Amino acid sequence: MASVQLDQVRKVYDNGQVAVQGASFEVADGELMVLVGPSGCGKSTLLRMIAGLEDISGGTLKIGERVVNDVAPKDRDIAMVFQSYALYPHMTVAENLAFGLKLRKHDKATIDARIKAAAETLGLTAMLDKLPKAMSGGQRQRVALGRALVREPAVFLLDEPLSNLDAKLRNSVRTEIARLHRQLGTTMIYVTHDQVEAMTLGQRIVVLKDGQIQQIDTPKVLYDRPANLFVAGFLGSPAMNFLRGQLEGSVEHATLVQADGQRALLGALPAALSDWLGREVVIGVRPEDLQPATTGEAAFQADVEGVEFVGNEAFLHLRFGPHLLVSRVAPQASPEVGDRLSMALPAGRLHVFDPATELSIATR
Repeated sequence: MASVQLDQVRKVYDNGQVAVQGASFEVADGELMVLVGPSGCGKSTLLRMIAGLEDISGGTLKIGERVVNDVAPKDRDIAMVFQSYALYPHMTVAENLAFGLKLRKHDKATIDARIKAAAETLGLTAMLDKLPKAMSGGQRQRVALGRALVREPAVFLLDEPLSNLDAKLRNSVRTEIARLHRQLGTTMIYVTHDQVEAMTLGQRIVVLKDGQIQQIDTPKVLYDRPANLFVAGFLGSPAMNFLRGQLEGSVEHATLVQADGQRALLGALPAALSDWLGREVVIGVRPEDLQPATTGEAAFQADVEGVEFVGNEAFLHLRFGPHLLVSRVAPQASPEVGDRLSMALPAGRLHVFDPATELSIATR
């Protein structure tokens, strides 16, 4: 096992496109770190640089105590799991697992022992004689994980390994990966565009946008204290609601006034926001925190434009002036389309952002 350290790592292609801009972070020995962001944000490029599949344009990359900028992929002591499984179709599961070990000249006893251990860990023992075409997508992905596992690398790299699976299989293989990490304690770097995968798997998460790191922290801190509008809107399903307007009144009795003149009562806000009175802000509120008001709590009136039932909860799609908002409620409490509701904004659960810089001013 080993740590991975990036110090101002950059990737600039020959056409001048900057794919990664000065990435600096450390993945601790034994940590599961997730790189997440929308398509084209640079997360897979960053992973490929760690693997040695992309040249590094600038900065320093260390695996353990060794600088590996110019070290060949085969000499970095890493194993990579791809989205496409990349199994040899004419080889059995056992042969796929053994292939890399044979290339590295391991003896038969070592190969057999590692295959047996990996198969038991991943529930593949009864499938060792099968060809990939006779297996489900989830089983093939487990074989791909096993092929990395038998290598006993210092670092596992996983590049969107669940993208080709349906929702049910994604959940089961995701659980398998989390269990595998707990069992092995190996350093893992996992790339995904799916924020649910990121939040459920990562001990820490690196959020990227346009090749730049937006924030690095635990899933709870990222969700509760997003550093900027992008992180706030990207993490969470349904996404955070945003209201833009001018902050008026006092921090004890604040009101948000929108461009169309509609007002939302905010209640008491942190004292640090006193300097923002009379200025434009963006207020963020999570769907679970935006609730129909009880007597005396009303912040604003909103029209119900849609109701989505998803089993144990319902999502209300609301119209408030120019804003479309989502409220997460219990299904038995859901109203009808066309109803007008009084909605509450809980002051202790609001996030406030600077509309110019998009950075957080105050949160929770």
